Amino acid sequence: MRDERVTLAHGGGGKAMRDLIETVFTSAFEPASMEDQARLTDAAFTEVGARLAFTTDSFVVDPLEFPGGDIGKIAVCGTVNDLAVGGGRPLWLSAAFIIEEGCEIALLERVVRSMRAEADAAGVKIVTGDTKVVGRGHADKLFVTTSGVGVIPPGRDLRAERVRPGDIAIVNGVLGDHGTAILAARGDLALSTDIPSDCQGLGHLMEAVLEAVPDVRAARDATRGGLATALNEIAVAAAVKIELDERQLPLRPEVRGMCEILGLDPLYLANEGTLVLFVPEARAARALAAMRATDAGRGAVAVGRVLEAPAGRVTLRSAFGGERIVDMLVGEQLPRIC
Repeated sequence: MRDERVTLAHGGGGKAMRDLIETVFTSAFEPASMEDQARLTDAAFTEVGARLAFTTDSFVVDPLEFPGGDIGKIAVCGTVNDLAVGGGRPLWLSAAFIIEEGCEIALLERVVRSMRAEADAAGVKIVTGDTKVVGRGHADKLFVTTSGVGVIPPGRDLRAERVRPGDIAIVNGVLGDHGTAILAARGDLALSTDIPSDCQGLGHLMEAVLEAVPDVRAARDATRGGLATALNEIAVAAAVKIELDERQLPLRPEVRGMCEILGLDPLYLANEGTLVLFVPEARAARALAAMRATDAGRGAVAVGRVLEAPAGRVTLRSAFGGERIVDMLVGEQLPRIC
């Protein structure tokens, strides 16, 4: 294919479209066939009590490429992580692309190669997909939608409703890096930082933790709305209070500084490779050790605990002993971050 940019002909169903698909997509993803559906089999489904896990997500990040990742990497990591925090072992992904006329072919190729690399690292395969081309001004270069399929082995039951008073809340690493990286990459505020996005797959980390501590109560990836929103959702679902310890929150000084300048709360900044999980207090040390033994969990730390009342509330205990309510995010701190 000699074109340098996508044209409407690339979405017309003819030879130009075939050239685009073969040059950019199937050459990288290497699907088993070119049928209109993927045909999936795996020995894990034969286990008695195994359950299918399925998720879908759309990605509209701006800019498409940023320090530490791009829209393709986020698409794979986000979908893999949604499966993993529910106890699922991710196996297969689909990927659908809405491409704006004029989008650079070279950009598409970089995004697709990034997706393939991240899928390989996560141990999943992109098995089916779709492409659509829209006219100039009808999209913003590229939107990606992914769906993921995995299997939840027998005996696993990770749900927010299982969180109990006395449980310990653990995060696997620093908070707010993705939101900070995106904000700096946009260049609107003349702020600069070397912080890359924390975008990473969490499937291997979750497998390591669940092997060491099979009775993990629940887990949630802290994406849009940050850690605060994830904890509020869990507190409501489990009818408990979650108390954070400000002294234990893993924040880079650069993230704190940027938030102070802009009047943002780092607890609401988006993450793309950070999760929070809950374990019984007696299992917390073992869970931390298992997480810290993985690349994605080297910075794991306990950040809070679960109390009985008032139900559905998240609070922050400050370094000076005071307490404030950490409510659900109202509005949007930073749009189009994933």
